[in-house]
Amino acid sequence: MNQALTALQKRLQHQFTDSNLLTRALTHRSFSADHNERLEFLGDSVLGVVVADMLYRRLQSLPEGDLSRVRANLVKQDTLHQLSVSLGLPEVIRLGEGEMRSGGQKRPSILADVLEAVIGAVYLDAGFAAAQALVQRLYQAVEINPAMDAIGKDPKTELQEWLQARRMKVPGYKVVATLGAAHKQTFDVECEILELNLCERGIGGSRRAGEQAAAAAMLQTLKSRVNE
Repeated sequence: MNQALTALQKRLQHQFTDSNLLTRALTHRSFSADHNERLEFLGDSVLGVVVADMLYRRLQSLPEGDLSRVRANLVKQDTLHQLSVSLGLPEVIRLGEGEMRSGGQKRPSILADVLEAVIGAVYLDAGFAAAQALVQRLYQAVEINPAMDAIGKDPKTELQEWLQARRMKVPGYKVVATLGAAHKQTFDVECEILELNLCERGIGGSRRAGEQAAAAAMLQTLKSRVNE
């Protein structure tokens, strides 16, 4: 594993001062209690800021709504999964036996989460500039097109844009329960809009999927209200 981690750091172009951070970033909750979910949370935020900054600078004529649409395309699960595979993360991720047997090392949601955790680990190890440089390198080969298709917008993006168009704050998401064995967990997620005193829940096979399900439920509630 040490040789594999050395090779990964070369691909990342980042040598960790604290190698435990990288090990944790690659550890799924099915493998150990010292897993990567907190790093994933951090990396998700860092990724969002860096991608937003890239788009703000590159697409200077694009309005806020279109910038949000392009960003959603760049940080969606499919894109992160492809970047994760290109880095060779499926070969070094640490999974429990059950998750490994069920093909977890190829599951897009797991690999997208691992990539975000690695970004979070780099941020903690060397600061924002190092994490920013990593994200910029990762996206060098990704086409950034201002005309990216808006069809098939994911529920979280659609909900955020619906609220922003009405000058409301973005919704809050919270995991209220995790169900099932470690290698087959489902996440019960709550989506809350404080300004409207609304709360909806959704369930998915990952935190990300649960958030999307909760956002979809919230959109349905909002649209039904409009049609009343």
